[in-house]
Amino acid sequence: MRELRSSRARRNRAAVNPNRSPQPDNNNNNNNNNNNKRLTVRSRQQRRKKGNITIVDAADDNNNIVNVEEATTSFKEKQDIRFLREEVAVKKMDEYDSGGRSADKGAGAEDEGSIAPLPEKVQVGGSPVYRIDRKLGKGGFGQVYVGRRIGPTNTNERTGPGAVEVALKFEHRSSKGCNYGPPYEWQVYNALGGSHGVPRVHFKGRQGDYYVMVMDMLGPSLWDVWNNNSHTMSIEMVACIAIEAISILEKMHSRGYVHGDVKPENFLLGPPETPDEKKLFLVDLGLATRWRDSSTGQHVEYDQRPDVFRGTVRYASVHAHLGRTGSRRDDLESLAYTLIFLLRGRLPWQGYQGENKGFLVCKKKMATSPETLCCFCPQPFRLFVEYVVNLKFDEEPNYAKYISLFDGIVGPNPDIRPINTDGAQKLIYQVGHKRGRLTMEEEEDEQPKKKVRMGMPATQWISVYNARRPMKQRYHYNVADARLSQHIEKGNEDGLFISSVASCSNLWALIMDAGTGFSAQVYELSPYFLHKEWIMEQWEKNYYISAIAGANNGSSLVVMSKGTQYLQQSYKVSDSFPFKWINKKWREGFYVTAMATAGSRWAIVMSRGAGFSDQVVELDFLYPSEGIHRRWDSGYRITSTAATWDQAAFVLSVPRRKPADETQETLRTSAFPSTHVKEKWAKNLYIASVCYGRTVS
Repeated sequence: MRELRSSRARRNRAAVNPNRSPQPDNNNNNNNNNNNKRLTVRSRQQRRKKGNITIVDAADDNNNIVNVEEATTSFKEKQDIRFLREEVAVKKMDEYDSGGRSADKGAGAEDEGSIAPLPEKVQVGGSPVYRIDRKLGKGGFGQVYVGRRIGPTNTNERTGPGAVEVALKFEHRSSKGCNYGPPYEWQVYNALGGSHGVPRVHFKGRQGDYYVMVMDMLGPSLWDVWNNNSHTMSIEMVACIAIEAISILEKMHSRGYVHGDVKPENFLLGPPETPDEKKLFLVDLGLATRWRDSSTGQHVEYDQRPDVFRGTVRYASVHAHLGRTGSRRDDLESLAYTLIFLLRGRLPWQGYQGENKGFLVCKKKMATSPETLCCFCPQPFRLFVEYVVNLKFDEEPNYAKYISLFDGIVGPNPDIRPINTDGAQKLIYQVGHKRGRLTMEEEEDEQPKKKVRMGMPATQWISVYNARRPMKQRYHYNVADARLSQHIEKGNEDGLFISSVASCSNLWALIMDAGTGFSAQVYELSPYFLHKEWIMEQWEKNYYISAIAGANNGSSLVVMSKGTQYLQQSYKVSDSFPFKWINKKWREGFYVTAMATAGSRWAIVMSRGAGFSDQVVELDFLYPSEGIHRRWDSGYRITSTAATWDQAAFVLSVPRRKPADETQETLRTSAFPSTHVKEKWAKNLYIASVCYGRTVS
């Protein structure tokens, strides 16, 4: 099918409501070509001079040796080409393991035999002298021991600076958390220590090779309680934990911090046989970060770094899995998973192993609805999950409302509850008249709130439209291999060049227009994803990759053009989205200019001289609507799209030359958007990018 359109310019900044019609995933043919991953680099040479190609050996992501082509750059520099192995450190767990060590801490947790021995006695910051007793545990950055006070003591003193027994947390000076002096956690305890639910640090200082904190001894963790009670916990107990944990997080958030690693192991009860034995504490602040800028008082800026994960895989929010900047919503989502674990004894994503464990867990979390997750739980737990997983990045949580959800489960007398809920009662008292009771009544008149994570995963067409001057644009879809040349040749005769390509069910979609600025174009349909030798040949002729697409059967369509502004080009094929490689190339002055998928594999093309001043990536297991809108508000525009049946990736860039009309719209449709394209043309919006893959219905 061929369509032609030319019309007058018209500006339109309005967002388009996407078509959310679901379509079953028809991508059944996954007979991918299993050629080795490859990274290929090409530099523009003088037109009268052939490039000097050097063949080197490098290890791919599976440690296989493959050939890598490196072209001499036009800047007389030799590129350092290496494959970055993207891996996830996974601790094997048995059925009832507590969940494993927090990520982003592992580098600091040295083997005990590889570092200096602990001192026999400790005295820091004016503290009494303590003798090190039994080991309590080992965290991501340090080790915790019991310290027994030496000398005159008051045997009745269980807590405070003069306690007979204290907790001593040791962190070696070479630990990741001590790169710039005392542990970062010290700063957080200085700001939060002693506030509701956070233990107080009585003394701290350095002794020998260790930084030491002296804190109150506490009781068992919630995981210990659950594990020692035959892996069960009563509904009332979990509801009380919910009430008090929410109040603790509210107080921490009010001080401008998010915890970053909420889980059963980090909630501790007070010392047994003391007045605080039913009191709840939140410990381990090594991953805490600021959600509110300390100098401006404003919310920190949104960002996504898919190669960064902070937290514990089992309980982390999906936003933490995806590398998004931490905010208050993440602590509450982790708390929701903690509560469901304590209540049900298991989460649906437990049991995954291997290098891609984090990927699989995040995918499962996003595919598990609150109804499914809480199918055997009282309704308040489902409502809490539903509220917190749909919070926006900078949205203020309604803590009082969340606490009120559990009022009907716990007993009316706070004095006989299994967990002390005094902190929650104070919160309700402080804001109850403003936000507790009244909020429930006011919400009946509120407009329905758009959810951040709603709908079910779907496989759809994703199309991106840019405002342009009136020009010819033509599209073809459901094109079989044998008919490609016919459509392309006819378009070339009419002065059109390919600007974008995509694939669905092993059939191709072509976008051809008169606004590319290309002077010549070649293409190849290959059974390989991608065909290195042909690309190298075209690079020698001063063609550059301008569009790529991959099919489920492993084949690819590569379009290369003359007349581009590129100075140098590189590409990588990977079994997972290669953000680490992209980040490395960004530092070298490259920007993503094309990307595609074939089955579950990714191909990314990066170029120097792309005309961008900055670039970011939005990667999600559903359509990242919130992230895209935030990037639009910051001046970014989508410049590349690609999707597998698991993930969708959007590359957004800031152009060096600001377009006269910055309007950009996206559309998601079950079928190729032929009807919608004509409507867009009427507004002088033209297809800039198109792909087929994972979205949300």
